[in-house]
Amino acid sequence: MNHIIAIANQKGGVAKTTTAVNLSASLAAMDQRVLLVDLDPQANATVGSGIDVSKLKKSSYHLLLGKSTLSDTLMPTLEAGYDIIPTTGDLIAADVELTTMMVGREQKLNQALQPIHRLYDYIIIDCPPALNMLTLNAMVAAKSVLIPMQCEYYAMEGLSSLLKTIEDIRTSVNPGLAIEGLLLTMYDPRNNLANEVSAQLTNHFGKKVYQTAIPRNVRLAEAPSYGVPVLMYDPNSRGALA
Repeated sequence: MNHIIAIANQKGGVAKTTTAVNLSASLAAMDQRVLLVDLDPQANATVGSGIDVSKLKKSSYHLLLGKSTLSDTLMPTLEAGYDIIPTTGDLIAADVELTTMMVGREQKLNQALQPIHRLYDYIIIDCPPALNMLTLNAMVAAKSVLIPMQCEYYAMEGLSSLLKTIEDIRTSVNPGLAIEGLLLTMYDPRNNLANEVSAQLTNHFGKKVYQTAIPRNVRLAEAPSYGVPVLMYDPNSRGALA
């Protein structure tokens, strides 16, 4: 059975895309068959995978709206070892177009991915920083949600809205949707607030909080500018190891 994981948090800047790209690359390095779906109009996962957005003719926008097939959209990454459904800034229009649909608008991604479920061990979906129609499509298609969390007050505040959304989706359209885990990102153990938030999350979610936290790391931040995951850019860096 394959794993379909939506990486989501409506708060921006918590390392969703960094997590999506580097988790995909790490799984691929372990000989897993991996597909990364870029569902964020910022297209950072696409760029960070070494793909020139300006040369794309088909993207996740076309796939969601039935304007292209999987074979026209899906492409391999050159170095990272996983396949990707890339995106461009056009995807922002998909949120508006999906909202106007009367029937089945939340099922578009799920329906599009059905033919290739058995081809991959992991399908990783990079969600936008919003609880919009794109994120809803990701959560309906997914079997679980991985939540990157920066250890600060505002991140804690937004978590309750995300958990309510997950519960609403579980109740209405995807009863099997689970929380894969909470991942602490940009973690600095010298920061008292980071330690306090980490302790609160662990107290509330227990083993759902991953023991491995992703530290602040320059190499992690630099890798996207070279169009590769940190595993290819600097495999011995603290960020790559985490």
